Amino acid sequence: MLNAEKLVILDRDGVINHDSDNYIKSIDEWIPYPSSITAIARLTRAGYSVAVATNQSGIARGYYSEVTLRAMHDQLTALVEAEGGRIAHIAYCPHEPDDKCQCRKPLPGLLLQIQKHLGLKSLTGSWMVGDSLRDIQAGEAVGCKTALVRTGKGIKTVQKGAGLDKTKIFDDLAHFVKWLIE
Repeated sequence: MLNAEKLVILDRDGVINHDSDNYIKSIDEWIPYPSSITAIARLTRAGYSVAVATNQSGIARGYYSEVTLRAMHDQLTALVEAEGGRIAHIAYCPHEPDDKCQCRKPLPGLLLQIQKHLGLKSLTGSWMVGDSLRDIQAGEAVGCKTALVRTGKGIKTVQKGAGLDKTKIFDDLAHFVKWLIE
């Protein structure tokens, strides 16, 4: 059975792939950081389970469809598997900020979906890795240890500084994974 302490939950845009203020609307716009794909595979090989929790309000805004999102996630999964890794589950919120859903980070709904899907009693001791304060807040709400990467919105988040007291900060996902494993 999966141990919560061997689970790493990742935000997607800005952590795994390049982010855009104009949204990632197509498979052509979904451009992974090569070091992130390798890092996910490295986590898997080291005995960690990896899940993804991502806000995708572009669906509700009509910028892209769930079919397009699935194609992006299929590409992510294929790239990770090609390097010997595995993604245990991908949870996404398709809602806009004003929809008052329970899944949009900083609320912990996506992380709770992952917890349920993976059959965990809790997420205490798991890692939540993101590039924004909302990722950190979602993780802290369910007892995750938190890490912020400087990719994506990470540098701006670090510059703001608020709410990162217990959060470890890394240049990118690869540096976090190297630190965690070694």
